[in-house]
Amino acid sequence: MVFPFVVFSLKTHRIQHVSMKTTSISKRETQNFQKQIWDFYDKKGRHNLPWRKTSNPYHILVSEIMLQQTQVARVLEKYSLFIKKYPTVKSLANASVSDILEIWIGLGYNRRALSLKRGAEKILIKHKGIMPKERYELEALPGIGPYTAGAIRAFAFNLPEIFIETNIRRVYIHHFFKNKKNIDDKEIIPIVHATLAVGRPREWYWALMDYGAHVPKFKKTNPNTKSKHYVKQSKFDGSKRQLRGNILKLLQGNIEYPIEIISKKIARTPKILSPILDELTDEGFIEKKNEHYYIKK
Repeated sequence: MVFPFVVFSLKTHRIQHVSMKTTSISKRETQNFQKQIWDFYDKKGRHNLPWRKTSNPYHILVSEIMLQQTQVARVLEKYSLFIKKYPTVKSLANASVSDILEIWIGLGYNRRALSLKRGAEKILIKHKGIMPKERYELEALPGIGPYTAGAIRAFAFNLPEIFIETNIRRVYIHHFFKNKKNIDDKEIIPIVHATLAVGRPREWYWALMDYGAHVPKFKKTNPNTKSKHYVKQSKFDGSKRQLRGNILKLLQGNIEYPIEIISKKIARTPKILSPILDELTDEGFIEKKNEHYYIKK
């Protein structure tokens, strides 16, 4: 499921697009809630996730981009391989699109791979290869919105950002909105703020995410369905997203094909594939020469 998010920065005391409201959560409620989350994390937290064993901002960036709309299990298969091949901003910035996609194929949402490379190029040129720390600088990078910027600041720099993503939203709806529906994130944000473990934001958000991932195991229905922002993910089979991925996978390995061959191998008509090929070309994934398509070197 894909959900919108809102972010509050303690440094600027401002929620992006959302005004802060006071909350009636008592000190005892806050303490009990924090204790429950910490207890779960201590016993069942995913402490061995590789991106939790580093505070390298670039490595955190890679993990956060990979984790966008993708299950942890799938990211685990790719993250270490990616970091091993591209351990630094410079190595990624200088890599070819084709080589990057060799690792990325299988994660889905391939635009993220291109955004990651372009982001690395921008960091190398504008920030001399050093990951920026300020929110406005992070959000200026390709593929980084308010949530990802907040997550990088929390996980890489241990800053007390306030943000929401799918699992965090699930935790707060489950605990604080049991008898309510159509819940707006604007109602959740003040509680996230009130319950933040300010001295340990990095671990606190890990704990919240782990607890949120656990909630569906003991709840018959997903608490996030009560969110005002709840949207069912569109079907993947037969979608344009699937065709884009199939085309890129087909062209891996310096292979060049005209549209007629691509059409036969993917079992879709040239009429259907032509606008998708144009789109991939415009985005910088593939190039066309002498009526043959190939992944950009």
